[in-house]
Amino acid sequence: MIQLLPFPSMATQTASSSSSSRKYDVFLSFCGVDTRKNFTDHLHTALKQKGIITFRDDEKLERGKYISEELLKAIEESDYAIIVLSKNYAFSRWCLIELAKIVECTKKTGLIVFPVFYHVDPSDVRNQAGSLGEAFTKHEKDSKVNIDDIQVWKAALIKVGNTSGWHLHDG
Repeated sequence: MIQLLPFPSMATQTASSSSSSRKYDVFLSFCGVDTRKNFTDHLHTALKQKGIITFRDDEKLERGKYISEELLKAIEESDYAIIVLSKNYAFSRWCLIELAKIVECTKKTGLIVFPVFYHVDPSDVRNQAGSLGEAFTKHEKDSKVNIDDIQVWKAALIKVGNTSGWHLHDG
């Protein structure tokens, strides 16, 4: 069972969501292979039970829509982003594209970020060490990945890694 700590002013915004131009209270960014069927499912359920309107890629996408466009738009239409950083997060180019958009929206739309360090150390996120370092070694060897994108992704990880969040390990 996940117990939610109150989000700053989330209750006020949720109660008066008609005054907000945003479609979602929270955008969940996560690596499905690591957390979709466990932590993220429990977190999503807890958010819904609190009446928090949450975008999660596997249930809110409109059929027939191009996934990347709709996901990026959902980030722009959210007040908060919860980023569940896990061992395989940086191996997913799509997760890194989401992350870069989230960081961009912190400046552009005032999106507020809450990182969850799920079985990864925040210093590994900041420094792209451990499994995150392995992921970037793989991306740098991939000829389909643009080096400029890699630099944007690394900068986004540094920013999020320097953000106070929750650090979760087994138990």
